[in-house]
Parts: sequence; C-alpha cells; structure tokens
Amino acid sequence: MQDFTTELAALRIRLDEAFGYLRISEQQERRVVLETEMADPELWNDQDRGRRVQKDLSGVVEDLEFHLNLTQRLEDAETLAEMAAEEGDESLDGEIADAVADLSTRLDALEVRSLFSGQHDEGDAVCHVQSGAGGTDAQDWAEILLRMYGRWADRRGFDLVVESVSEGTEAGISSVEFVVRGRYAYGLLQSERGVHRLVRISPFNKESKRQTAFASLQVVPFFDAIVDEVEIDEGDLRIDTYRSSGAGGQHVNVTDSAVRITHLPTGIVTSCQNERSQHQNKERAMQMLAARLLDLERQKRDTELAQIGGEQRGVDFGSQIRSYVLQPYQMVKDLRTGHQVGDVASVLDGDLDGFMEAYLRWARSGAEG
Repeated sequence: MQDFTTELAALRIRLDEAFGYLRISEQQERRVVLETEMADPELWNDQDRGRRVQKDLSGVVEDLEFHLNLTQRLEDAETLAEMAAEEGDESLDGEIADAVADLSTRLDALEVRSLFSGQHDEGDAVCHVQSGAGGTDAQDWAEILLRMYGRWADRRGFDLVVESVSEGTEAGISSVEFVVRGRYAYGLLQSERGVHRLVRISPFNKESKRQTAFASLQVVPFFDAIVDEVEIDEGDLRIDTYRSSGAGGQHVNVTDSAVRITHLPTGIVTSCQNERSQHQNKERAMQMLAARLLDLERQKRDTELAQIGGEQRGVDFGSQIRSYVLQPYQMVKDLRTGHQVGDVASVLDGDLDGFMEAYLRWARSGAEG
C-alpha cells in the first residue's frame, strides 16, 4: 500500500500557513463585531454603511468557512490514511490520493491570496480600455479585450457592468469604461494594466496581410462612495449631458441623460450612460472620477519610487506588457513575467488566471528584492 505521510504533512504545513495569511484569529474576532453591527436596527439608516458592513461580513464568513472546510477535509484524509495503514488496506489508496490532490489544488488557489498586499486589492475595479495604434484593427482589438475580460469575470463569478462606450469608426470600439465587482477584482486586474498587442491576419485588409494592433487597459479601485481622501472642487469640473449612442444598445442602454465629466486641471474624462436618470449617471461618473484622481496620486508616488505600475507609455510599438500572436504562430506571452500559453483561443475566452498569478508572484519578488 502507498504511504501518504509526507504528502499529508506538507498539506498540514500549508494549511497552517493559510491560518496566518488569512488572519483567521483576527477574522474570528471581527466576525463577532460585524455580526453585532448587522443586528443593529439603525444600521440601514445609512445605506452606504449598511452595504459596507454586509460586504465585509460576507468576506470574513467566506474565509472562515473555507479554512474550516479545508481543515475538515485534511483531517478526514489523515484519518483515512491512518485507518488504511493500521489495517494494511490498499483499497483506500485511490480515495486518499484523490483527497490529497484535491486539497493541493484548493491550497494552490488559496495561496494566491497571500500575494495581495495593497490597501484596495480586495475591492472592485474601474477599468478603461482604449484602442491605440492599428486603426480599425485596434478598435476591433479593444472590443475583443472587453469580451475577454467579460468572460474572465463570468468564470470567477464577478459582475462586469459597462458604464460608457465609444463605438469605433468602422468596427469595434474606440474606448469603453466598465466596473468589475467581485472580491479581489482590483487586486487581480492590476496584472492587466498596460498595453496589449495583437498580431494576426487582418479581417479588414483586402490583401490578407498580417497586422499589428494595440489597445491599453487602465485599472483603478472603485469606491461605492466618493472617498474622503479625494477632494474635488466643483469649479474644476465641466459637466456635459448628451444622448448616448451605440450599436442599437449593444453595449449599454440607450438613454437621453448620459453625463460626461471633465476634470479641467488633469484632463481626466469620465462618463456614464448606463443608469436610468441623469442624477444617477452623474453620481456614477463622479465615483469613477474620484477613483481616477486617487490613482493619479498613486502614480505620482509610484513614479517617485520608480515602480513599474506607475509608468505611462504610448499605446503602440515597444510599449506592450503582453503580446497575443495568431500569425505566423500561436502564442500569448507576458513580457514582464515570461509566462506564456500556446492556446490563444482559451486566453481570449477569459482564461487569464495563470497570467495574473504569474504577475502577482513577479511583483512580489520584485518588492522583496
């Protein structure tokens, strides 16, 4: 019969480490505090506070229950292995091996959490895709990226909501702004911030020549309320209202009350055309403006520290973080981490977790170095 002592001991060590980086003791105490707040009948008098407490409690309960489930699974596997050893029963080898493999896979996924260190990593994300060099192909590429992140969000059970979109001149989109809601959405999507390069036979080229196209993704944290640390002077804003336009509502609901806000000192523009009223569109556009302004401050700090995350580059040749090559061979390669995949179709269908994990490990090693 097979001896699983070494494998089970290694899993026990990894689970003990998870107890630390999940801050289980702290979370158990926090759960009591949050449950007390949830029981307060006055809580929902402040809707923002109510949602925040509810969201925080949900995250704490998720962590505690997940760790408890892993603990019980490991104890069951250890007990089964002890019984098999005592009785010399080889028939249990397959069941124990399956349990060990399942636990290892679950811990692999969990350990990505230990790589998050940013203040806003656990929260939602505001994303902005902008087509770059490459003409119509670049605008088509921007739309492909939107679909890719939509599929990725679906895989993880996240919600992706398009807030505003500017259609391309012939095909695709010129730009799009969307919010991804889900635990650790911002922490994961940071890996995607930068310029993405596509190489393929252009469907818009009559001679079927190979074409290179570029599009960029900007990612900032999203806040349910305008955060106190961002002061916005109304005198610095130009607010325009307009009727949204699009391909028959392909990306957003057509409305007569779309709002575009321009922050004059920085030139940052945010817009929303997805809500039911002009007031709601303005409020959402202000939320995204606050997020962008806060990220601008982060970029300034990062520049001072010479950190890569704050670099600003053109959306064209030599600036990409990742290349997606369909011709003359098939390969997606991240130029920062070296992580690469030959199945381009699966990546464009949202299989991005490998690239995200590789980036988080690369960023952590750089920070530690």
